[in-house]
Amino acid sequence: MTTMQPAPIRIPVAVPGAPYDVVVGAGVAGRLGEVVPVPPHARRAVVVTNPGVGARWGRAAREGLAGAGLEVGAVEVPDGETAKSPAVLGELWSRLAALPLGRDDLVVGLGGGVVTDLAGFAAATWHRGVAVAQVPTTLLGQVDAAVGGKTGINLPEGKNLVGAFHQPVAVVADTATLATLPPRELRSGLGEVAKYGFLADPGVLDLLEGDPAAAVAGDPDLLTDVVVRGVRVKAALVAADEREGGDRALLNYGHTFGHAIEAVTGYGTYRHGEAVALGMIAAARLGEALGVTEAGLADRTVALLAPLGLPTGGLTADPAALWAAMARDKKARGGVRFVLCRRPGAAFLSDPVDRAAVEAVLATLR
Repeated sequence: MTTMQPAPIRIPVAVPGAPYDVVVGAGVAGRLGEVVPVPPHARRAVVVTNPGVGARWGRAAREGLAGAGLEVGAVEVPDGETAKSPAVLGELWSRLAALPLGRDDLVVGLGGGVVTDLAGFAAATWHRGVAVAQVPTTLLGQVDAAVGGKTGINLPEGKNLVGAFHQPVAVVADTATLATLPPRELRSGLGEVAKYGFLADPGVLDLLEGDPAAAVAGDPDLLTDVVVRGVRVKAALVAADEREGGDRALLNYGHTFGHAIEAVTGYGTYRHGEAVALGMIAAARLGEALGVTEAGLADRTVALLAPLGLPTGGLTADPAALWAAMARDKKARGGVRFVLCRRPGAAFLSDPVDRAAVEAVLATLR
């Protein structure tokens, strides 16, 4: 007897001129031909993935696309943050040329945030822009990276310094893929999940604080709940501010510190959600030191993150190098600015902050 899966949840992202849905549910990666609006004149699709994800989920994705009448190819890129490089992007462009992938065709990013960022940027630049569908297979990708149209690659000087806004035609978040994540990858995603609780939806914090063991164990109902909550927050911010001219910047809570930590430590010491966890602690301590954040938020942040297996200290990076990396942050305007919280659910973008105050906070993360 076949067990029926619940109907997937559709969350609209109402970007003016380019609306799409985020489809959340178990098993939807095998139904891409049904849930992705394939461009009307498309003949081919190419699935961009990495070896591990491709071995586990690639066949289902390709068969789903083939069921929509597409000729389907696949390109594997290296695993890990190093795939978001100019060299790998150049190789990907060459593979698209060899297919060949036409201007009416479809790119599909199947993997974590690295793959969806890279596939999205390749799609944004191929023939000056072709359609892309994102199929994130990590918690971090489903709740954040694949939603909103930000694409890009890294340089040695900083993370995501080269990129483009390129909205997908759909995001397909198959929650069944989360059961196969390595424990560290799942914990990293929980760091990004917690971000949504602090900046807009305190109910997320209640869920994580109420049963951190279930979150770390990958309880499917809890993870589906936090994915849907996170996507709804991001969808609203992206729809109102596609290109981060205003409130969309709030999604960077913990990220100015976190991106600097990743860049200075070489993108290998910390996974993205781990660096963001340290960044959220730093942001809360900076806000308290500046008198704009309610007392106790930093302690609550540490108490929430520690049971999730996320780092709360031990940072050895040079404060001067971290400050230099922050000064290159895309939000820097007349100085280094940070997303801070007055209290959970009330985030704002600060005025430029004095270097001494920032380095004093960084010292507390050692």
